[in-house]
Amino acid sequence: MAQRRRLGRKLFKSLLPILLLLIAAFAVPLGLIVAGVTRPPRQPYYVTPQSFTNISGSALKVTDEIWTNRDGTKARGWLLRGAEGAPAVILLHRYGGDRSWLLNLGIKLNETTNFTILWADLRGHGMDPPVEWTSFGNSEESDLLASFDFLRTLKSANQNQLAADRIGVYGAELGAYVALRAASQNPGLQVLVIDSVPRNADEMVNAAVSSDLGVKSGPILALARAATRVYFLGKYENKTSCELAAALKTQHVLLLAGADDGYLRESTRSLQRCFPNPANLEAKTDLPLTGFTLASATGEQGESYDRPVIDFFAKHLR
Repeated sequence: MAQRRRLGRKLFKSLLPILLLLIAAFAVPLGLIVAGVTRPPRQPYYVTPQSFTNISGSALKVTDEIWTNRDGTKARGWLLRGAEGAPAVILLHRYGGDRSWLLNLGIKLNETTNFTILWADLRGHGMDPPVEWTSFGNSEESDLLASFDFLRTLKSANQNQLAADRIGVYGAELGAYVALRAASQNPGLQVLVIDSVPRNADEMVNAAVSSDLGVKSGPILALARAATRVYFLGKYENKTSCELAAALKTQHVLLLAGADDGYLRESTRSLQRCFPNPANLEAKTDLPLTGFTLASATGEQGESYDRPVIDFFAKHLR
């Protein structure tokens, strides 16, 4: 028996380097994959308030703002002040986008309604972000609630509260998922326009890995999802959009999808049955253009998309 134990230990010691090499052969590539998808692609802003002013010739009183997230990290965005006591709308972009993708929509919304507009860069997005990584909606949920808190601290020229307590949120893909998560926690987020909604966080991880590596292999995607959970040390929750929608109470929701958002079209359509109050839900799921590709839209295409969004906020948020 003792001889067998000695032989077993020798065999284990001889195989240990091979086992470690095999573990490293899996762990290192998976770590690189996770590091890649949690740090989305970044590019210069499509347009800034300054460049918009230069092109249009009209003065745009947009300010750069920084506030504190609930985990102590910093968030940033552009702010366009509306009328004292008017509602506010927070605009959230898709994964791999940034606040500039929605600048034109926010300006039109402000001009039409005089609402205060906040364009926020989701964590990990935009040029030189204060937080380098995205968590596919997990930390971003509390970040959006911190944006809500920030808006309520703003004062008008008369030192009164600038924005009303009723806040609207527009979100595309990752932004839409974040909006659902936050609205299920805070009924003050009263009006949601959500476009191209993923089924859950895992679906966004799959899409990010497929885009980054150019593969759609089931085993590779499963390993990437498992590695993502390990990376976030238990702080990654794969909440479904359906269960989040079911938790909404009084919110009015406009659900958008179309031909250009790929797999998200079906996940958005299927979400309609999840809302508890159909009377508070409107759906347009056959659009020629969605917020998923809004940044590349022409003027006419953008106008046909923007108008229903603006009308919905104007109707239900006043």
